[in-house]
Amino acid sequence: MYHRFDAVIVGAGGAGLMAAAQLAGKCNVAVITKLYPVRSHTGAAQGGIAAALANVEEDHWIWHMFDTVKGGDYLVDQDAAEVLAREAIDAIIELEHWGFPFNRLPDGRIDQRRFGGHTRNFGEAPVRRSCYAADRTGHMILQTLYQQSIKNQVVFFDEFMMLDLLLTDDGVCTGVVALDVETGEFHVFHAKAVLLATGGYGRVFKVTSNALSLTGDGVAIVFRRGLPLEDMEFYQFHPTGIYKLGILLSEACRGEGGILRNGLGERFMERYAPTLLDLAPRDVVSRSIYHEIREGRGVEGKDYVYLDLTHLPKEVIETKLADNTDFVRTYLGLDPVVDPIPIQPTAHYAMGGIPTDVDGRVTVDAQNTPVPGLYAAGECACVSVHGANRLGTNSLVDLVVFGRRAGKHMLQFVQENDLHPLPKEPDYRARAEVEWILENEGQEKVATIRAELQEAMMADASVFRTGDGLRRMQDKLVELRNRFTRITIDDRSRTFNTDLVEAIELGYLLDCAEAIVACALAREESRGAHYREDFPQRDDANWLKHTLVTRTSGGLELSYKPVIITRFQPKERTY
Repeated sequence: MYHRFDAVIVGAGGAGLMAAAQLAGKCNVAVITKLYPVRSHTGAAQGGIAAALANVEEDHWIWHMFDTVKGGDYLVDQDAAEVLAREAIDAIIELEHWGFPFNRLPDGRIDQRRFGGHTRNFGEAPVRRSCYAADRTGHMILQTLYQQSIKNQVVFFDEFMMLDLLLTDDGVCTGVVALDVETGEFHVFHAKAVLLATGGYGRVFKVTSNALSLTGDGVAIVFRRGLPLEDMEFYQFHPTGIYKLGILLSEACRGEGGILRNGLGERFMERYAPTLLDLAPRDVVSRSIYHEIREGRGVEGKDYVYLDLTHLPKEVIETKLADNTDFVRTYLGLDPVVDPIPIQPTAHYAMGGIPTDVDGRVTVDAQNTPVPGLYAAGECACVSVHGANRLGTNSLVDLVVFGRRAGKHMLQFVQENDLHPLPKEPDYRARAEVEWILENEGQEKVATIRAELQEAMMADASVFRTGDGLRRMQDKLVELRNRFTRITIDDRSRTFNTDLVEAIELGYLLDCAEAIVACALAREESRGAHYREDFPQRDDANWLKHTLVTRTSGGLELSYKPVIITRFQPKERTY
């Protein structure tokens, strides 16, 4: 089945819907989404969205920019960081005008609280910068933007899974191919412009806060089409996942005064970040937790520590941290009002992804040459506003600021350009992939390969890395790819075939893992979330640069491009 639109957005999370809001009513726009829109993973973001409103105490956008650059261990492109910090203020006000239910101060202004890595006066002390709606901020963003989309009659194709990106021989994007999961039919979407807002790929790791659907679809499809990915070695582990489950307990818990304690009851962050303590950036806190565990100070000798909220007023725990409290009671059978909470770092956020400029245009080289008609925003994209480590709340700022900018640029693009013709048999590749999976008569199970991938990535490519471990992971990926060619699925039907969907997703996860490991092995330094135990120091002389990885007929090819530095020269990163 064929469809024609001016603009097509793939993904109905915060970035996709923010872009749709700029296009709705002004051009013919469709949103393709693998999930029902309000199930998108933006809804899992809890603690807040940063903007230097200065409603509670003095704050300035340039302080937010500095914290973003420093938090990203100076791998942040500073032109993008300035856009993020400046435009966050307008984006928050726009959300407020659309009905976002922020927590309020007594005078009616938006309330703000502390979050990790956000400071006043260039690192002097923590600042209250995070705007929030209890601990349901992402959920409220999703609901607010979806309501705007419905109000403005955006066309949705729910439970459609993107399978391919359509590019002309001269590199112009002309649309996408998607599978209607309900019916098994293939749909070709012919468009002047396409925005990829497909989210992250945390399911490549065993312990993760990411939903089951976050399998790197858009990232992997771009990679398969011969376009580069940027900074894939940088993957953030959030310090406070529920022990063994990985379900996220928001940084808001520490923003409200929660304390991390080791098995001896010590507030151990005093050793690692004496100024910001428990509100140091996430890479610092995650490594600190593992250091404590390695040195035998985990709780009862196990691989977890405690998040302690018991000293906080019960009213704060029950109201400002309501969802987190419910998670702990449901999954652990503990009451955070009186019980410390067992936590461990959990795979949380991809700093790397599809390279873009500050207008969301996908770029293909060190000169930032754009692909006409192709855009990306949100976690699947890398405008490099997060560098080597994202600050808490900056993910939601990224969604609304760069989703908004991408939508505005797309509108201009579709008004100035005509449709390019589709390639012949545009759905050929997608059909061939699906038919192969449905007809394959191997002996390997998708779930078994996926579990082994996740276990191995957790062991050799997570918080701590070594050259030996990464090479071992590369060998494992070769083995898993060979086994993937021999998979079989039990359900051979066309209608709502979740076996088929999971097999396709496994292919995407293998692609993402391959890129992560290759880039991590090449980067012989430690920076932000990428920590090489065999190269423990940051090396600006050799590695202050972005990694680009491209799939070629001869294998993966690495190249590099410079970091854009405007205001802040790299310095030692202390907290």
